[in-house]
Amino acid sequence: MRIHYLGATRTTTGSMYLVEVNGKRILLECGLFQGHRDESNERNRTFPFDPAGLDAMVLSHAHIDHCGNLPNLCRQGYRGNIYSTLATRDLAAIMLQDSAAVQQADSVYVSKQRARKGLPPVVPLYSPADAAMAIEQFVGLNYRRPMSLPGGVTLTFVDAGHILGSAQVVLDVEEAGKSFRFLFSGDVGRPNQEILRDPEPVKNVDFLQIESTYGGRDHAPAVDARAELARLIGAAIQRGGKVIIPAFSVGRTQQLVYVLNQMTEAGQVPKVPIFVDSPLSVNATEVFRLHPECFDDETSAFMRTHRNPFGMENLTYVREAEQSKRLNDLKQPAIIISASGMAEAGRIRHHLSNNLGNPRNLVLFVGYCADNTLGSQIRSGKSPVNIFGNPHVVQAQVAAIDSFSGHADRGELSAYVKAMNGNIRKVTVIHGEESQSLAFAGTLRGLLPSAEVIVPEPRQIVEFA
Repeated sequence: MRIHYLGATRTTTGSMYLVEVNGKRILLECGLFQGHRDESNERNRTFPFDPAGLDAMVLSHAHIDHCGNLPNLCRQGYRGNIYSTLATRDLAAIMLQDSAAVQQADSVYVSKQRARKGLPPVVPLYSPADAAMAIEQFVGLNYRRPMSLPGGVTLTFVDAGHILGSAQVVLDVEEAGKSFRFLFSGDVGRPNQEILRDPEPVKNVDFLQIESTYGGRDHAPAVDARAELARLIGAAIQRGGKVIIPAFSVGRTQQLVYVLNQMTEAGQVPKVPIFVDSPLSVNATEVFRLHPECFDDETSAFMRTHRNPFGMENLTYVREAEQSKRLNDLKQPAIIISASGMAEAGRIRHHLSNNLGNPRNLVLFVGYCADNTLGSQIRSGKSPVNIFGNPHVVQAQVAAIDSFSGHADRGELSAYVKAMNGNIRKVTVIHGEESQSLAFAGTLRGLLPSAEVIVPEPRQIVEFA
């Protein structure tokens, strides 16, 4: 078996891995690459393989950096099944349609800006019709329900605890008279986080492909994160400012609303208007209620009492664009949660363009931002930053609380590996900036001294036998 490492290799975006086994080709993940506009456009439009030549496609979870280029894949010729968990299928359905709509709206806006400078218009990567075509090709599976794939491969999904429906991908392979188990971790969630179950240990692993988003560092304790959240929000509200929180529509937004609900009831944060300004976040929150099979015991018990963990009286979910625009006219303190988490698309860019220049405001990041994204630029202290082609001076306070991340840190990833068993002979480390991947590779060599540990280069091919 050979794997071509085509995305999220020594970086975190554009996850894509092409598996060749027994003459068949299986694609793991098909994510959007996010970064500089021209580079992203070229990489997302051009596949380094023929989509029509694929025999199967497997998706670990519904984040856009893992599933966001599926409409392009299908438009360019892939006609086979897209395997995922049931919850991932439902989330991907709304996320891909939203991605297409956002691309269309942004292309219109940016094209107008470019026209003023005599530049040609930009074209969306794909359309809502392309997204609908991809959604029709999904096949949903429950956790721990084996499915035969082409090439002597049996697929099983195991809970990864990262977002609703996220899965570790287990491939049991029969090849050249031998049997082995290959585990792709997907994105590994944190133990004891709100709403979701912990990642489930996998047994009898021979080969491992593991993410390393935070492979070189540890998060602050969660209790400290809540205290820091209360301190930052309280200070911004005290000075009469708004709190702008870029957050992924799926997972981070629901976790944040759940935590703010608890902290508001406990009097730990002031009771001010809270707005979740993202149609996708609204739709995703509705999907959450449809999949209790993904909840931990605490959240399941909470749901059985008919209380809504994702709602409170001072919370408003914003769908309509006109209602979103009216948030710019708010004079009183408020909390605005909007997508995307890396500030690369969606309504958050409008909120940032309208609020970065006010020193009373707080821009609070609660998740990971890949290199070269707008979010990473703001987090790193860059000023001015370009939004819709225009420079904006950053005068608002900028802060980050990474403890709300849905990605396991170095210690948690190490514990995840220790919980496995089997004769792990080879490990590939992916989905991390180069420094994080290399650091975690060093940790793995200590944990698995008999295993070969590789940090693949982009486009590298690794054999597993």
